[in-house]
Amino acid sequence: MIQRIQTVYIFLAFAATGILLLFVPLWTTSAGKPFFFMQDMLYTFLLGLTTMLSIISIISFKKRQNQFVLNRLNIILNLILLGLFVYRSLNLSGGTEVSEKGIGMFMPIVAIVLLVLANKAIKKDEDLVKSVDRLR
Repeated sequence: MIQRIQTVYIFLAFAATGILLLFVPLWTTSAGKPFFFMQDMLYTFLLGLTTMLSIISIISFKKRQNQFVLNRLNIILNLILLGLFVYRSLNLSGGTEVSEKGIGMFMPIVAIVLLVLANKAIKKDEDLVKSVDRLR
């Protein structure tokens, strides 16, 4: 399970969305306070869903097709989350003060890249298994 590269990629995507965002703010409000994802229920729900999909995908390492589909769903959820982050950051009411975007806002991009790499590795494994089955 852990010796496969796609498991490492999925675990890193889990770490980016599930662990790092607990400590890294999404942005800083105009009042100077950091905004974490836990302050909004929608962000909390979507990030919880993406981390849960990552864990389920890691656990289902024997079923490569299911793992591939779960990663695709996770990519879609991360794209939705990124869109919500960008929409919210562009519509922040700041008045004369400009709010600062945090590094946490870009964690879904990191997760998307890692999940795409994991899907490439899963596809490579699946092609290898199919080629061996043809030889039998």
